[in-house]
Order: sequence, then C-alpha cells, then structure tokens
Amino acid sequence: MKLAYQYGIAAALCLLGCKARAQTVTLDYYFNHETHKNSKGEPERFHYLWTEKANTGYSILGDVFKSQGFNLKSLEAAPTAANLKGTGVYIIVDPDSRKENPSPNYIEPADVMQIADWVKQGGVLVMFANDSANVELPHFNQLAAAFGMHFNDDMQNHVIDDAHFADGGVTVTGNPMFKTAKRIFMKDVCSISTTGNAKPMLKNSAGATIIATSKHGKGSVVAISDPWLYDEYTNGRLPAEYENDKAAYDLVVWLKQQLKK
Repeated sequence: MKLAYQYGIAAALCLLGCKARAQTVTLDYYFNHETHKNSKGEPERFHYLWTEKANTGYSILGDVFKSQGFNLKSLEAAPTAANLKGTGVYIIVDPDSRKENPSPNYIEPADVMQIADWVKQGGVLVMFANDSANVELPHFNQLAAAFGMHFNDDMQNHVIDDAHFADGGVTVTGNPMFKTAKRIFMKDVCSISTTGNAKPMLKNSAGATIIATSKHGKGSVVAISDPWLYDEYTNGRLPAEYENDKAAYDLVVWLKQQLKK
C-alpha cells in the first residue's frame, strides 16, 4: 500500500514537471544577435527580444504566450539537448548575416542534428525567416531541409510604403491555424517550398506558400516566411482590417495544441 502511494506521488510529480516543461517557450538569441549603440554610445542588444517594447521587439507576442500559460525564456548559446531541456516551443527568428553581425553564429550541421532530435522527441520548432536580402538563408535552409522545407531566394507581398498596405494583405478566413483572424498583414516575405512530410499551411494571393508545417517524430515544425509578429505589426498601427494581433493569439493557441498532441 505504501509503495503504491509513493508510486502515485512520483507519477503525479512527473506529470506536473512534464506540464511545466511543455509550457516553456524559448526564443533564440544566439543565431540572431544584433546590436546597436544606445544613448551612451555603448553596444546594446536589440531586434526580436522578449523584453523589447520598441517596434522591433517581441514584447506583445511574449504577452500572448504568457496569457496562454507559457513561461518565457531566451537562449544565448547554441541549442543542445541540455540547453533545450524543459522547452516546449523553440523559436528561431531571422538568423544573422554578416551585414547584421560581423561575427554571426551560423546554423551548422551539429546544430541541425541537435534541433532535429529535440523535435523528434516532441518539441515544437518555429522558424521565422525574412526576405532573402535580410536573412541568412543558406545555413537556415540546412535546418529547414531536415523537415522537408526550403526558404526561397525571392520576395513576395512587396509593400512600397504605408499607402500600399493592400499589397501585404493575406486572407486567412477558414485556415486551420487561424481561428479568429480573418485577414493579416505580412509584407516583403520569401516563399517556402515543401517536400515529404512538409505541407503548405498558408498561401498568398499569388499562390506562393508563406507558412508551412511539418511533422517530425513526435514533434512539429512551422516555417513562417517573415519575422511578422514583432511589435510594429501587432501594436495597433495597422489599418483595422488587418488582424495581426488576433493572428498572434491564433498562432500561440495552435502551437499549444501541437504540444498537447
């Protein structure tokens, strides 16, 4: 009786621990590590940070994750089994080229192996790219290829200025990833090719895939052709017809569902 009780306690603690790990979202700060000079002339990290409330930050997306029960984490080292332990969702956004970082950390074959194995064990990977002029695609595509996806060297949804918002508009009504948003804004993006298990999730009006998904072992991967949901495009600046704020919520809910699966 005592042994059964102890086993029950251990099982309950394991379940609680697994739940806690599954509710952690880790944002890469290693492959994307941009700096600029602050008001004191000192180098300072910026671009796609959880804590960054400027247009270039992910503070609003981070708040959406927190509203869905996630803990926010960042990773300033290369992804390894130890570094990804406890992470349910791992986000890599806009890896650096030499234009953005004189000493970039490229995604190497060893990184691909570590990340692919983590996904295989049940992790959910999010890959945010960009148009080819603003992201380091050759190494990023080594990672994408492990899941049957490829970011193409092109530009879709080109928007000249704020007077041409419609050129970046994409209708998402009825899309399984977006349950509440009807139309989103995603400008100057690359297209995505898919093979094997990878499938298009969203196409633009020209028929180019701009979001794709793939299953890998017990885990899932979603490739998105732009950093997209940073604060500039979720803070209410867009015309009312573009619902990127709702899309952020929809994406986070979808990611949470993949963890449950």
